[in-house]
Amino acid sequence: MRVGLTGGIASGKSTVSSILRELGAVVIDADQIAREVVARGTPGLAAVVAAFGPEMLTPEGELDRPRMGALVFGDEAQRRLLEGIVHPLVFERYAELEAAAPSDGIVVHDIPLLVESGRAGEFDAVIVVDVPEELQVERMVRDRGWTEEDARARIAAQATREQRRAVATYLIENTGSREELRRRVTEVFAQLAPGQTPDLDQ
Repeated sequence: MRVGLTGGIASGKSTVSSILRELGAVVIDADQIAREVVARGTPGLAAVVAAFGPEMLTPEGELDRPRMGALVFGDEAQRRLLEGIVHPLVFERYAELEAAAPSDGIVVHDIPLLVESGRAGEFDAVIVVDVPEELQVERMVRDRGWTEEDARARIAAQATREQRRAVATYLIENTGSREELRRRVTEVFAQLAPGQTPDLDQ
């Protein structure tokens, strides 16, 4: 059972992901893999340096993410060049992790830009974590120290709530308490994997 998990920035998707992992799902985190394939010493990082130059490295030899982000954020050609290097490596790692999962397991692909990349149709089900935009802004300002302007700009650069909700097999609204969120995630997991759900109240 292949499940896509997505949600806007500051929606609580990472929390949902960790609850699903506790419930027994195999969670494959796209962001984490994207970091791993360009870690120091990897062929992926060497390819990025070959394409963009050694100035994309920190003094320690790591990828300078803020610098790379600033370069590709407003430049479509540069972004496509970077994606052309990173995406094949990410998909290769995905395939390895998926192949290692139990045949009757629930494999959750945690993909922030699932809708933007047009990949919702690749999964047996899609879970969308949804919150109103005002709550996203409030969380980013409060928890991440962003300005409201920066927060709104980041939200505007992602898919709209309507676009995400349109691909949802299961919608998880994260506007309440952590306990309410856990209850809703457990409900969804029970529908994905009848008979596999542990009792988290124990």
